[in-house]
Amino acid sequence: MTDKDISPTRRNLLKGVAGAGALPFVGAFAALQAREAQAAGSVSNLIDSPYGPIAPVNDLTTGLPLLQLPAGFTYKSFGWTGDTMTDGKPCPSAHDGMGVVVSRKVGRSTELVLVRNHEVHAVSPAKFINAFGAYDTGANSAGAATVFGGGTTNLVFRDGAWVSVTPSLGGTDGNCAGGITPWGTWLSCEEIGSDAVSASGKKHGYVFEVSPDTTQTTGLPIVGMGRFAHEAAAVDPATSIVYMTEDSSGKSGFYRYVPDDKGGGYGALARGGVLQMAKARAKPNANVAGALVGDTYALEWVTIANPDQNRGNAMGPSGTTINNAAGPFVQGWQQGALRMNRGEGIWYAQGKMYVMDTSGGQVARGAIWELDLAAQTFRCIYSSPNTTVGNMGDNLTVSPRNAILICEDASSATTDAFGYGQRLMGITQGGDAYIFAKNNVQLTVPQLQAANKLASLDGDHRGNEFAGACFDPTGRYLFVNIQTPGITFAISGPWAKGPL
Repeated sequence: MTDKDISPTRRNLLKGVAGAGALPFVGAFAALQAREAQAAGSVSNLIDSPYGPIAPVNDLTTGLPLLQLPAGFTYKSFGWTGDTMTDGKPCPSAHDGMGVVVSRKVGRSTELVLVRNHEVHAVSPAKFINAFGAYDTGANSAGAATVFGGGTTNLVFRDGAWVSVTPSLGGTDGNCAGGITPWGTWLSCEEIGSDAVSASGKKHGYVFEVSPDTTQTTGLPIVGMGRFAHEAAAVDPATSIVYMTEDSSGKSGFYRYVPDDKGGGYGALARGGVLQMAKARAKPNANVAGALVGDTYALEWVTIANPDQNRGNAMGPSGTTINNAAGPFVQGWQQGALRMNRGEGIWYAQGKMYVMDTSGGQVARGAIWELDLAAQTFRCIYSSPNTTVGNMGDNLTVSPRNAILICEDASSATTDAFGYGQRLMGITQGGDAYIFAKNNVQLTVPQLQAANKLASLDGDHRGNEFAGACFDPTGRYLFVNIQTPGITFAISGPWAKGPL
């Protein structure tokens, strides 16, 4: 892509004079690129956190010890499942992927708008997200009494305080992750690998664009971005190309969508483009799942002629047959494209894409790949050797200070020196891991009643996943969800003590 292929709007964004929705990430990741800390073919280690040990900290909103954090860190919870939204309806459950799409001045105040996914599937009509943008309002394949309960909500955070939560997308299925765009919108991804047709004649497994203005979201899928078990998406701001992961065990492709309209802005991606799947240049049908630190592939991209193709079987040029895979994967595999184990989080920073394979690595406990966009080289920079070092990282983010943070989502949460629970794990520039936080959500009915929360949210939720980690553009606040019982947190503290 040459400079003449970049629109004037995009050039301005890259020069740092974009609108309030742009989220700049500044820095070089020099040590990550050098990889001098570990030899090729190695794995990552667990080190002491630069922020110090963690311990239970009380929520400033409810007074409950919901998180374990390092000394000096505080947080405010908001948008719990069942809380009343601006439309008077209860907040949906299953909080998942999330991103800060806008940072703006409102008078003397600084206001942030976040979009949050809800990984909800079949629900009763009473729980339908009644958003302005609604895709499928018909009954789903579970029966006439159920509807598609997934979608998104928009949250407003102003001057360090939570303000509101408003429905923004409805009628979708299993909105898992997604990603921010440089033009200040959110790409919400359905993690559905099925050819089922709803009572309204619609299929699922698409990407939807969500606006910070809840009256602008159309609720229409971007079919050209493919129909498969989407996980996350990240945009290269220089080209508007969207890179996407797939979460389909053992048959997960790595994709990109090259839009016809490279100028960006809400709706640009829906105006058409080309879907492609990554291929290791020297190794047809490469399986990159068992990655070790330093493993590197030169990539090229094969075109997917029919992004909406149904599922099927395919034999690749390597002679390996993959059965019951998504239609786009089938087409890519037949052309020699590569596969990951389970593609999860992806995030753009400084000319690189950082990609999580949640069950990749030496012992299938997680690996992170770095894609150099200019060189198109794909290199493993983190590989967990055991559950203590890393236990199936899922969503990931990169802070404005250029440090990686991953959300764990293991079927069996880790018990370590700080007890039992899912974790937020920081990754050093050398590719090692440290514990930044742990899920400490254990709720009784009296506690919930005192906090004006649903009594049905009681129980020990420490084994439930973190999701949707993201920073505000200044790096002052880390926002993150715990999927069940469904809580969003804004965390602040002495970030300068470490790399985040």
